[in-house]
Amino acid sequence: MGSLVRFDLRQGRAWQRGWLLRRYKRFLADVRLADGRMLTVHCNNPGTMRACCKIGAEVYISDSGNPRRKLRHTLEMIRMGRTWVGLDTLLPNRLLPQCVEAGLLPALKGYDERRREVAFGPSGRSRVDLWLRDTSRDRPDAYVEIKNTTMRVGRVAAFPDAVSVRGRKHLEALAWEAGRGRRAVMAFFVGRGDCRGFRPADEIDPVWGAALRTAAAAGVELLAFGFRFAPRRVEFRGRLPIDLAVR
Repeated sequence: MGSLVRFDLRQGRAWQRGWLLRRYKRFLADVRLADGRMLTVHCNNPGTMRACCKIGAEVYISDSGNPRRKLRHTLEMIRMGRTWVGLDTLLPNRLLPQCVEAGLLPALKGYDERRREVAFGPSGRSRVDLWLRDTSRDRPDAYVEIKNTTMRVGRVAAFPDAVSVRGRKHLEALAWEAGRGRRAVMAFFVGRGDCRGFRPADEIDPVWGAALRTAAAAGVELLAFGFRFAPRRVEFRGRLPIDLAVR
């Protein structure tokens, strides 16, 4: 699977190399910089990070340049062995739509109208990450939910890394949309380049795994896309196979 395109993650921000000292209170991390300074930075990842939180591991942080922020630096990626893992859970919601717009995802090509955070599901209270419409052809709108995936089990990515009640509700909302003739898609953003496929993490949340299989049977499409991170950039690697076998 060859590299197709690279995205610059810097967006005008300064990046610094460091080493992880600790991660705590979900959204905080202490990092030691190359010059010996210690910074407390924002960790924009509410998951357990159980497969990408090694104390002493090399990391990169970005500087927002905003002195009014309580924590102006953000933890961006961590090196696990020889592999960089993306940690910003907001990045997939920004990057995957760019891949759609660039025509890199054949499964989601041909839509000329795109919006984010559109209401979906039976209650209308949930917001889907990406909504797609084709105004030139008579085909259903697509509701795409995006999940950031950082956990690796063996040679494949696995999700979730913690029990996810909210994730089950998203699957139920997608299944509801599929039942009404709309296109419903669960897309997994695999933010590490050492995974050859994807599977549900039944050992972490068997209820979510069962909900994923139920949603698939109800017509929800499952897609997984691999990305390889490197300092200050990320490469789109292509689509990954999905294994729904029960474990």
